Amino acid sequence: MPELASSESFQKAADHLQKHDPILGQVIKNAPLPSFIPHRNYYQELVESIISQQLSVKAADTILKRFKELFSTNFPTPEDILATDIEVLRSVGLSRQKASYIKDLASRVLEGSVQFSHLDSLSNQEVIDELIQVKGVGVWTVHMFLLFCMGRLDVLPTGDLGIKNGIFKLYELTEKPTPQDMEMIALNNNWHPYESVASWYLWHSLDNKPAL
Repeated sequence: MPELASSESFQKAADHLQKHDPILGQVIKNAPLPSFIPHRNYYQELVESIISQQLSVKAADTILKRFKELFSTNFPTPEDILATDIEVLRSVGLSRQKASYIKDLASRVLEGSVQFSHLDSLSNQEVIDELIQVKGVGVWTVHMFLLFCMGRLDVLPTGDLGIKNGIFKLYELTEKPTPQDMEMIALNNNWHPYESVASWYLWHSLDNKPAL
């Protein structure tokens, strides 16, 4: 079982990163410890991730609130979603594509091709391989899921715009880094096994949240 996000592990990670990376260390010196808390509402997290994609926080919150109000329970079960006509889902502001993605997730959960009970025992790559089966769930979405929902400490979201911009500015690069560049900087500066925490401080350096 990998070490997960907690106040103790965040402090260990900050100490490790400050020791090995003086550039990121300056950010850490003037920043609080990360504050994300892992939880086990995996199904709900993925539904909300699909709804929120490519939307501002405000727009996503509005649509999510309307989506929940369609159902009598606090959050709809996969059965609830499959029993709801796609036009009803669209009526709260979801695109037809996103509504179909949510239905695809619900269908896969019910048929068992996507299961959440065993995710904690899988490696990061195994979680990615399993969840990208769902339509509308790509690697970036799973990186965010691993980091903010599962609390995995060693995730480097190489497709995230905020991480790219943070590395570009902090390390004074001449052009935006490729995923390979980002991995090399992480390797050269000994971010492992705390790449998630390094990523959080990169976002913080931009006074930013994960770029959707």
